[in-house]
Amino acid sequence: MLGAHRFHPTLLRAYDIRGVIDQTLSVSDARAVGAAFGSVIIGGGGQRICTALDGRLSSPALETALVEGLVSTGMEVIRLGLGPTPMLYFAVHTLGADGGVMVTGSHNPPAYNGFKMVRGTAAFHGADIAGLGEIATAAAFTRGRGTVSEVAVLDDYVARLAVDCGSADGLTVAWDAGNGAAGEALVRLACRLDGRHVLLNPAIDGTFPAHHPDPTVAANLVQLQQAVAAESCDLGIALDGDGDRIGAIDAQGRILWGDHLLALFARDVLKHNPGATVIADVKASQMVFDEVARLGGRGLMWCSGHSLIKSKMAETGALLAGEMSGHIFFADRYFGFDDALYAGIRLIDLLVGSDMSLAELLDRLPIRLNTPELRFPCSETRKFAVVAEVRDRVQASGAEVNAIDGVRVTTPDGWWLLRASNTQNVLVARCEGADEAALQRLQQRLADELAASGIDAPF
Repeated sequence: MLGAHRFHPTLLRAYDIRGVIDQTLSVSDARAVGAAFGSVIIGGGGQRICTALDGRLSSPALETALVEGLVSTGMEVIRLGLGPTPMLYFAVHTLGADGGVMVTGSHNPPAYNGFKMVRGTAAFHGADIAGLGEIATAAAFTRGRGTVSEVAVLDDYVARLAVDCGSADGLTVAWDAGNGAAGEALVRLACRLDGRHVLLNPAIDGTFPAHHPDPTVAANLVQLQQAVAAESCDLGIALDGDGDRIGAIDAQGRILWGDHLLALFARDVLKHNPGATVIADVKASQMVFDEVARLGGRGLMWCSGHSLIKSKMAETGALLAGEMSGHIFFADRYFGFDDALYAGIRLIDLLVGSDMSLAELLDRLPIRLNTPELRFPCSETRKFAVVAEVRDRVQASGAEVNAIDGVRVTTPDGWWLLRASNTQNVLVARCEGADEAALQRLQQRLADELAASGIDAPF
């Protein structure tokens, strides 16, 4: 019988559970997560829950312990096996499960791992996750005798992905799975699609031998850029470690960041759904909000974080949402969760229905001078305090501040942002200006604020 359990103070985060194996995350933690989450689901009248795991070396042991914890509460556990996080979400939707838990370290280094959860099809985050710690500390677990079954859904998931892609004859697409959990799904998907598809690093390997599986870092896209050039591809698509974040490259090798993709997708969604709401996170370019407004839609700025975005979509009825980090959410013709393979399908379909190349579409977007998403080290215990200090100073100065997620400060020059990552020991910054001189002034202002809190700017 599982007794009281205390999690490492950094483990339970804002929208998932994340830690370093054998340092802040252990097999016993996984068992306690299962027992606590199972207790929540049982307490809400649920009974059936899906589990899946990514390809990290630590994931099998964590998933086994997670299932043990779930079964101990009386849950009927449906094990889906190895695959991307969106496969788990798909299974919860289509199997009518009462929740799901994905064992994944997402885009983090190999030593990391963790859990992403949904209750029903809704995000499980914030106070919900904190509540798991309270249940574990008090050993307030529901006791029962559950069951375990195994269900294969990968083929059904891949078949659903392929539905929304038109005939891509004549297109050549390079895909980089990054040795992540979406590799096998990508192989099966490519067999279903028209056109020519060049697959990089499809073998699932938790050591990530080719490069780190994070498509928001330009260095991780070099191999894809080289393949696009060598194979004369029309575009390249990169996936992160668990397949819920997308990166993209045009035929010229230029990176399309998350806000570029969101602006392009908004054109298609708003063409068929006039007036629809499109959500972008606080890191997104003002260009996105201007484009959505120009197209007759309603742009809404919201907090970063996949769970937070999904919850806001459900609240507002938004048909499309996206983050700079590459999470793209389609409720238009899809389920409303973040899925890099599906976003890739919609990107291909967008080109199929256009008389322009991806490079030409990118060139049509309004030009803004901005930095990429800048991530720089800051300790777990210090990162939120730094943001709070900066927020207090700029608010006291009378500046125009959006503080829904960190600090986004708007000035006549443009805007700058500082926020704390909820998944890593880093601060995140971005600046966007009307011209080069304006961008330099914004960067200097941000650097001054960081220096006042004892942090060196990443410029």
